[in-house]
Amino acid sequence: METPDKTPAPDAADGAEAPAEPERTGIATQDWERASADPTYRAAVIDLLGALAYGELAAFERLAEDAKLAPSLADKAELASMASAEFHHFEKLSERLAAIDAEPTAAMEPFAAALDEFHRQTAPSDWLEGLIKAYVGDSIASDFYREVAARLDSDTRDLVLSVLDDTGHSSFAVEKVRAAIEADPRVGGRLALWARRLMGEALSQAQRVVADRDALSTMLVGGVADGFDLAEVGKMFSRITEAHTKRMAALGLAA
Repeated sequence: METPDKTPAPDAADGAEAPAEPERTGIATQDWERASADPTYRAAVIDLLGALAYGELAAFERLAEDAKLAPSLADKAELASMASAEFHHFEKLSERLAAIDAEPTAAMEPFAAALDEFHRQTAPSDWLEGLIKAYVGDSIASDFYREVAARLDSDTRDLVLSVLDDTGHSSFAVEKVRAAIEADPRVGGRLALWARRLMGEALSQAQRVVADRDALSTMLVGGVADGFDLAEVGKMFSRITEAHTKRMAALGLAA
């Protein structure tokens, strides 16, 4: 969550295309100063940034822990570098929350239990499972946040997109996983099952987080900003699922 490899928006590099952005109207054409005059929208953005900030902090912790599973010093250093990038994203989000008069810890707190439970349920058992989680699991969260960002005010949108920048998971994970499958094709089946489990857990966790926060769910389902209607929610999750399938193909795995 991770967010929630802050993998890039799916592109030709990982076998998927970035989802088309909706035409921007309403709040999506405004800056934060104008948009935040709506107290419901302001509360929803604080929720969104709080969830994303805790996702970045959790990603930092997870990558630092996963580095212990690395088979080589070079791999350990690579994950340490990614963890550092995640922490930098966390700092940017915390600074933004403080700048809009929201206490960062209080903004993150409502999401800590759900995200911690997600990571507890999806703890990797080895190095390859950790790479799959970074590449696939976090990418699902990133896709979701990009869908939402297109409907936010310009200042918040720019911040959200900046913290979803690639930290290097994409090419690194694809290279290592494909090499492992080539060396031992039997691991492919196990990793495919693991990735499917991650997909289900990540989508369920995202839905629970949104449902538990009134301002956030109101924003996403058309109450404020340029929200999704119910039909568009279905289309959004279809796009996320399609991107997941293409990422699996890039890894040499069946979705």
